[in-house]
Amino acid sequence: MNPKLHVSLEVNDLEQSVRFYSTLFNIAPTKTKPGYAKFDVGEPGVVLSLTQPTKAPCCVSGLSHLGVRVESTEQVLAARDRLQKAGLATLDEINTTCCYAVQDKIWVQDPTGYRWEIYVFKGDTEEKYNAAHLEALAKGGCACGDEPAAATTASCCS
Repeated sequence: MNPKLHVSLEVNDLEQSVRFYSTLFNIAPTKTKPGYAKFDVGEPGVVLSLTQPTKAPCCVSGLSHLGVRVESTEQVLAARDRLQKAGLATLDEINTTCCYAVQDKIWVQDPTGYRWEIYVFKGDTEEKYNAAHLEALAKGGCACGDEPAAATTASCCS
């Protein structure tokens, strides 16, 4: 068995979250129980568990965002098209520089507020951010961490 990343997220609405993650990963959950769902995703290799606590979390904290790295811009755009056709809002960041890396990526948000990026790594750079990333932040993109204060008017926990 190949090692896989395991992520467990507390969610506000399990049914909405199952629909979202079924669409995001293009598979049905492998297990559903009252207050619980599990996705065993082959690509990307991740085991994602969703739990709906009796008292819903009031906000997402301690987690900047989650991501799926793919091999090409074509895969990023195909994921965007698939998610948009399913009625999910996405935000593009093409040729962006964030966290010292040049990337093409899209953002999508789950029903609880967790932000996901689907991206292709295009190369390292000495620049931490570029104008394209700062513009995306102003439109609701997700911060990587410590962007300049003027650029962080858009919050990852909106």
